[in-house]
Order: sequence, then C-alpha cells, then structure tokens
Amino acid sequence: MESAATTPNPAGADALGAVQANIARACKIARRKEEDVTLIAVSKTHPPETIEPLLAAGHRVFGENRVQEAQGKWPALRERYPDAQVHLIGQLQSNKAEDAVQLFDCIHSLDRVSLVKALPKAFDKVGRQVPCFLQVDIGNEPQKGGCPIPELPALIKAAREREIPLAGLMCLPPAEIEPAPFFALLDKLSRNNGMDGISMGMSGDYETAIMLGATHIRVGSALFGERGGA
Repeated sequence: MESAATTPNPAGADALGAVQANIARACKIARRKEEDVTLIAVSKTHPPETIEPLLAAGHRVFGENRVQEAQGKWPALRERYPDAQVHLIGQLQSNKAEDAVQLFDCIHSLDRVSLVKALPKAFDKVGRQVPCFLQVDIGNEPQKGGCPIPELPALIKAAREREIPLAGLMCLPPAEIEPAPFFALLDKLSRNNGMDGISMGMSGDYETAIMLGATHIRVGSALFGERGGA
C-alpha cells in the first residue's frame, strides 16, 4: 500500500479532475467504458479536512487501511455525505471482522481461511453483507499478505460455500518492478476463476492497470499529494 502522507494536496478538486482525465484516456486506448472503472481515493492517514474537498467535488469512493482510523473520521463525514462509500484496502485481522463489516462497503483483503470463517459470523451479527475481493500474493511476497496463487481455487471455493459475496481479485505487485506482467496475471486468474472485479493499480501505474483489465484502482498520492516514509 501507499506510505504515510507528508504533504497534503490543497487542490483536491484539480487533482481529481486530472486523474479522471487520465482514466478517460486509458479507457479510450483500451476501448473500455469509463463507468467500468471505479476510482478509489486512498484517504488513509489523511484528516477529514483533506478528504472533504474531494467529497465536495462529487467523488464518493474512498479507501482506508485500518479499521480504527476509519472509525475515527468517517462517521462524521458520512453525516454530511451519506452516499460516500469506504473500502477497506488494508489487511484485516479476524478479530476486527465485525467492526469492518459495520463500517466498510467493500473489503479488498480477504486472503485466508480464518477470515472466510469470521466474515459470515460478522455478517449475521451486524445484519449486512459486504462484498469482498480476494487478495492474491501475486509476487510471492508473504509479508504483504495475500493468498498464494496455488491456494486460490481452494480459498474461492471456501468463500463461495459460506456465501461470502465475492467482488473479484485484488493484488499488490512487487515494488520497483514493472507491474504489467503481474496485472496481466491477475486478469488471467480472474477469468480462470469466474471473477468479474479486478482491484489493481495505484498512483504510479493505474493507467497500465486499466489497460490490463482493472475495474477498481486505488489512487492516493496523485489525489492527496506526495507521500514519504516507509
């Protein structure tokens, strides 16, 4: 995921317009419809006053890494923008499943059997179901989380047996390596496993991701400013 913010972007609406223009161009080249690509504005580490300009400009889909951080800022923002959607794009601990189901509109990090067991219980307790992307360890980097590719069919089967609504597959390619082959692999895995959604691409590579089939892109620094740190 993208790293901690250091420089907020005061021109949120202008940045949003620039990213939307890039999405439109990539879709045109790929002969895809713009409405088939969802822009997730990665608002993790950013305070409400930095997020609100994008909300005021009409953007409604945002991404957060941590349950606790999202709990601290999104209830108040949703009072003013009740149609805002918040996606969990960071790793989810099984003991936080209920909190996540209560707060988020989509989870992008279902990657292990313990979550497959915890989420249906949370759905029942909270009284709502949340669509989930299965996170794939596309670059064989266990430290990032994600289901190893050989184990993906079994995880999909387990999730379907427990009637978890599956939105598609998600990946984080290795840093400092050309991402296109990893994006192409996730697209292939998606097609092979009968999935519709593909969550991939960040600020530096979302146009490539769109051209290789992304339906959801997770963009942070291009909208909120440059990020630094680990």
